[in-house]
Amino acid sequence: MEQRPPRVPKVTWGKEEEESPGAASAQETEEMVLFQPVQESAAMDRTHEQDPTRGRFRRTAQLVCEFIKRFRQEGNSAMGTGVRAYPHSFKTKTSAALLDMLVEDGLPSPKQVPAMVRFIHQWLMANESDEHRLHRTLLDLTEALPTDVVMTLLRVAPSCDRAATIMWKAILCSPRTAKPARLRLLDVLGSWPEHSTRTSDGDTTRVFPLAATVVMWKILQEPCVPHAVMMFFPRLFVHLLFQVFFSTRDTPEEVNKLWKRCQQHHGLGTSPNRFAVQTLKSLLCRRQCEDVVTAMEHNHGWDMLLSADTHHYAMGLLAREISCVSQPLCSRIFCYLLRLLSSQEPRWDLPALAFLVEILKYQDLSERTAKRVLQILSPRLQCECRERRRLALRALLDLSEDPWMAEKMCSLTKSLVELLQDTDGETVRMTVMALSFIVVENDMLIASPITLQLAEVLQPLFAHDNSQVQEVSILLYQTLVSLALEKGNKALKKYVRQSLLPLFFHCHDENPDVAEASREALHCAAKFLKRRDLLQLVKTAELWKLAECLLAEDRSRAAEHLRQALPYLRSPQEPLREAAVRFIGMAKRYLRGKKKEVQVLSEALEDMADDTRLAIRSRAIPTSHIPKAVKRPHVSMFQRLRDHLRRAWRTRPRLSGLGCLRCWRSPRS
Repeated sequence: MEQRPPRVPKVTWGKEEEESPGAASAQETEEMVLFQPVQESAAMDRTHEQDPTRGRFRRTAQLVCEFIKRFRQEGNSAMGTGVRAYPHSFKTKTSAALLDMLVEDGLPSPKQVPAMVRFIHQWLMANESDEHRLHRTLLDLTEALPTDVVMTLLRVAPSCDRAATIMWKAILCSPRTAKPARLRLLDVLGSWPEHSTRTSDGDTTRVFPLAATVVMWKILQEPCVPHAVMMFFPRLFVHLLFQVFFSTRDTPEEVNKLWKRCQQHHGLGTSPNRFAVQTLKSLLCRRQCEDVVTAMEHNHGWDMLLSADTHHYAMGLLAREISCVSQPLCSRIFCYLLRLLSSQEPRWDLPALAFLVEILKYQDLSERTAKRVLQILSPRLQCECRERRRLALRALLDLSEDPWMAEKMCSLTKSLVELLQDTDGETVRMTVMALSFIVVENDMLIASPITLQLAEVLQPLFAHDNSQVQEVSILLYQTLVSLALEKGNKALKKYVRQSLLPLFFHCHDENPDVAEASREALHCAAKFLKRRDLLQLVKTAELWKLAECLLAEDRSRAAEHLRQALPYLRSPQEPLREAAVRFIGMAKRYLRGKKKEVQVLSEALEDMADDTRLAIRSRAIPTSHIPKAVKRPHVSMFQRLRDHLRRAWRTRPRLSGLGCLRCWRSPRS
């Protein structure tokens, strides 16, 4: 393919020039300053003029350059696909041979390269039977200035016509041009909706990534796919996914216009995003991953990939299917995604992260790579997007399978503790599990101030709507208390006391796992506080005696205990509501003189009179009257007698005209 065609003899040049319809005039010679070679000495010029053969060559070269200049003036971006009339000299072998010789004798000015690429494309369009003649010239130009050649060819033939396909095959099959050309094509593929690069002649015409996608699709249809295309499979694979995502979300009008031309030229009946998926399928099949294509079809993965709402789910499915087929291939894709997520704009962050998380569990990470992964995950934990937070937490849980990751993940503790206040139950559950790994594997956390904050934030999670969140939160809290007991850390004492009553209530939880975790945590807390009485009652399961001990321990804290009990009156679980009503009944005698707490408690118990469970109503109704009796302060017998006499004096009978009656009797007499 790269073999240079035989040169046209000089006699033939002269003959073709005489037979050609337009010989170069003196005025045309002056206009071709752009394509003239480096000026030689006057003696050399005289030698050329004296040599008639060289003179004929010079005039013929000027004629070819005139056609190049004329083509360049007609437009730098030939978007049309219609048939055009080519000048006669485009159909001669002389023009191709002369251009070949101009490049061989020395690469012209870089500003001339884009025009030469346009000339080669036009010459190939006009000569269907001699398509290999200018391959060597094209490769020389590409090797010298790959960006100019690639960008010019995408601008000249964005729909990848026959001549452009010939040129791309020549470039991508040559060992000396395949790599630089492929890199430029991938740069274009990774942009949306356009890519702008200035070529040496100053051309800044927009190039659309869709044009590069069409090039890849055409190359993949060939019986023999260039090795360079498959060697850089990961980047090409990821960039095609990039095209699917952005063409699904938004396709500008300019891209639609180009797509209509591509449809007319190649007979395509799909949309741009479906065309990108079609190209992706072809790439996977060429990589002998037909099972991935079939599995995605079976699970409707390709359709999910074409929806902006489900795109990241489809990315995860695609990652799992590829992992089943080829682990080495996944590792290569993983390395590229890792680099991409380190610098990529957040607009494609979610699908890339979804793919990365799915294949993370299959990777054997080095210390350096693990550090990069954590750097990527850290900002995603604080992201407003719920799905990004979930994916980042999933990745952390996968990393937690390696004990040596605990120390590295310790830097994320603060962000994880803040996530415990998230409203999403699944996010909280995974956060607690990640924190559990850090706490268990890394004793440094116990001595840090974040421990107190963690102990405080965990307690509200004991009553979370999600039973899994409840269980893992109680277990993590128990772990914290156990480690603090071993280390002799007394800073948690305040929070351990506050946790006793919530743990007592959850010993009555309907979920047996939560109830068991609560009993174990309560036992650990009693041990931490060195309360042998409570410890014995937990062992013997005498929980209501334990509640009595809590109330009798410090009567001044009765109001605090009741405030902790009130939320359980609204629990969806009947056992917890019943336990709360019963506990309030036990605590009634400790509320004397506390009017504010009495009022709040009275209102809460009145609402329990309509409870669906009879046992709760029967306990709530008599208990709701307790505050009214408690409101009357303690009165001595003397005070009651004095009040009785005062009432009697005010109600004594009077006799008209006789003044006050000095002796009176009671109304009963």
